[in-house]
Parts: sequence; structure tokens; C-alpha cells
Amino acid sequence: MQRSNKYIRLLISLPILFSLLTLSAAIAADKALVRVAAANATSGNKQSYDPGHGIRLLQAVRADVILVQEFNYTSGPIKDMATKVAGPNAQYYCEPGVNLPNGIISRFPIRKSGSWKDPGISNRGFAWSTIDIPGDKDLWAVSVHFKAGKGFKQVRESAALALISQINKTVPKADYLVIGGDFNTHSRNEPCVQALSNYLVAAAPFPSDQAGNTNTNASRALPYDWVLASQNFDSLGTSTSVGGRTFLDGLVFDTRVQPSLPSCAPALPEDSAATNMQHMVVVRDFAVPTSTAQKASN
Repeated sequence: MQRSNKYIRLLISLPILFSLLTLSAAIAADKALVRVAAANATSGNKQSYDPGHGIRLLQAVRADVILVQEFNYTSGPIKDMATKVAGPNAQYYCEPGVNLPNGIISRFPIRKSGSWKDPGISNRGFAWSTIDIPGDKDLWAVSVHFKAGKGFKQVRESAALALISQINKTVPKADYLVIGGDFNTHSRNEPCVQALSNYLVAAAPFPSDQAGNTNTNASRALPYDWVLASQNFDSLGTSTSVGGRTFLDGLVFDTRVQPSLPSCAPALPEDSAATNMQHMVVVRDFAVPTSTAQKASN
């Protein structure tokens, strides 16, 4: 009799379980995964992506929107690099006329792009693009590369304030916003971060590698690189899966860190240790509501 009751309970629970699985699938079908990466990943002697190390790193993380710094590539048209890291339908914007341009690469359509002036630096600005991601809101993506040097905190703060001014004049409050790139910050509470935290979420937890290190410069000692989102976009943040492992708060991708990721092809174990490799790639995922969710693909 007890055995019979157990089977009855199982039969009753199966429809409930099926309903929960169906509901979970329906929820998943109403969201699109949008992966954003910040990348100052040039190597070699010319601060460019030509040696290929940074390109392989970006290919491995398969980001949908890449906020690129030092966007130099001389092995062919810039479009060739964009295609290599984001597929044949990739779109891009690269600041013209400067020697260390910022830019954006996207698997999704770019509606418009441009550059705002960084008051403290003449060889790059704030590159921005409005991107038609799935759902009913556009994503404004801004790629920045603040002034380097421990003694230039105030210059970085002035850059952040100038950037905020442009955002207030240009970006609709209802749209999503992500700002990322090489902030060159020596701590998580520098004045430029505090200024940006009034408009974006800049609090822990932060992306990390498989050893839990959140620092991003080549020596992995300083938090140079960031992916910051507006409150409405940050609230959609979700875990990031790369190379067979899942990172709850996003990934700092360093091929040198052990245990190595089970699979991160085509990146090679030595890529993050390449000569003059700038910084690590930082990756975050966002689950965007949409009734026709389809992740861009190659």
C-alpha cells in the first residue's frame, strides 16, 4: 500500500513539475542574452591588435558588444578585425583621426555613432554608439580610455564629469546605458568612479577570474578596466559562462590563471602573457526582456 501511495504522489507531482519547467522555458524565451566586453587588449610594439593575441581573446569570449580601446589594426581594414571577433554581420565604429582611438564592435545593428571630447586627452575621446539590441529599448554603449598615471586622478575625474554632461544632454533616460573600458583607476573608489556612480552602478560585486581576482591590468594588481551599466540595465545582469565555467558577476579573462578554463578556443594559454599585452578583457552578461528573444550569432 505504501508503495502504491508513492507512485500516486509521483504521478500527481509530474504535471506540476512539467508546468514549472514549461513556465521556466517561457520566461527564458522572453529574454535575450546580451554580452558586453571591455577590451584594451593590444599587444606587441605598436599598441595594436595585429599580433592576434587580443583578437583570439575576444573570439573566445564571444561578446555581442565590445567596447574597444587602442582600436588599431593595420593588417587590413578595421572591418576585418570586427568580422573576426563578431562574425560576418558585425558593425563597428572607430574614432577617426587619432592615434589611440576608442570604438565599439557589435553583433547587433548600430543606429548611430560618434565621439565626445575628453577634455584631458587629445589622442582619443569618448566613442559612443546607439545599438538596436533585442527588446524595445536601445543600448547606448560608450567606450572610454581615461588618462593613465597614479598622479592623474583629477584628470580622470574631469573626464568623467565631461562624459556625464554629454550623457545628460544626449542619452534618453529610458534607454539602456553601458560605459566601459580602460579607466586606468588605481582603486575602486577613485573620484572618477564616485562621479560616475551617481549615474551608473559602480558597486561590488565585480567581475573576477577563476581565482577570484577582480583586478585587470597586466600584473593583475590594479582595477583598471570596468563595465558599468545604468540602473535599468544593471538590474538585468546575470551570470557569465565562458570556457565551461560560470562566473556569477562576470569574468576577468586571463588565460594564465589556473585552473585553466576547460575550453576557451581559439585563445591560447600564452595570449594574456603576450609581449606588451595591455589589460585583461572584462565580460558581463545581461538578460534583456523581449518577446522575440534571439541572441545574435555568427
